Amino acid sequence: MKKINSNKVFDAVNIAILVLITFTMLYPLYFVIIASFSDPQAVATGQVVLWVKKFSTESYTEILKDNRIWTGYRNSIIYTCCNVVMSMTMTLLAAYALSKKYLRFRTAITFFFFLTMYIGGGMLPAYIQIKNMGLLNKPYTLIALCGFSVYNMIIARTFFTNTIDASLFEAAEIDGASEIQKFLRIAFPLSKPIIAVLSLYYAVSSWNSYFTGMLYLSNSSYFPLQVVIKNILIDGQTMLGGLDFGEMTEEQVKFYLHRLQLVESMKYSVIFIASLPMLIAYPFVQKHFVKGVMIGSVKG
Repeated sequence: MKKINSNKVFDAVNIAILVLITFTMLYPLYFVIIASFSDPQAVATGQVVLWVKKFSTESYTEILKDNRIWTGYRNSIIYTCCNVVMSMTMTLLAAYALSKKYLRFRTAITFFFFLTMYIGGGMLPAYIQIKNMGLLNKPYTLIALCGFSVYNMIIARTFFTNTIDASLFEAAEIDGASEIQKFLRIAFPLSKPIIAVLSLYYAVSSWNSYFTGMLYLSNSSYFPLQVVIKNILIDGQTMLGGLDFGEMTEEQVKFYLHRLQLVESMKYSVIFIASLPMLIAYPFVQKHFVKGVMIGSVKG
């Protein structure tokens, strides 16, 4: 009886902790949504806490009428799609090769990959190298700079090693299949879960990246969405930052105060706009997470 009661207490504590953690993770996203659809004055004065105050789409109207948003969306979609394809190609090929124990210099190659996780050249040498290669401010700059994550490669290598039965490759080799054929006809078709998961990782990383675009691009027509959003917010704050309200009429003061409040509300709107594609994509990939990432982690 004591054991049953202790189990109930343990379950209650676990549920309470999980509810608290879930609330902590979901509330910021929920607040962004309700703040973006609330009246700018209510947002600026801190009235928005648990629900929408005076429903308004003014901040979205202000943002979406700026053509730079649509240009940024187009560029980010192109950069993300190209980067995912290129990064996944390199990741899967490297992971498949390193999953083979008979690969010559396998340990040395693996150590070389691991080394890049801890040692980097730095931003300034990278910028000089990119400049010398003629890749600054080109429409393909952010595509040419894509690579792959060693951490993701290790996940894919573990998947190939622990999930796909070696007898399948042996049977294919007896039938005369080359390594490329074994990869394309056996490893690749059986790797859909890990491909879905790692593709989402790369897509989120590429979609949220803004510093690379800010560093290597100066032509606004090539800017990704994140850089466009940053510029829109900075432009709004700069425009209103040097105003002298003492020399204005009452109507002008009200107008510019409303613009200041609108800029505050726009912050939440642009966060939601920028996050929407990834929020839409995640449910379609979520079912593969446990199967794709955790498989092979527990051995018995």
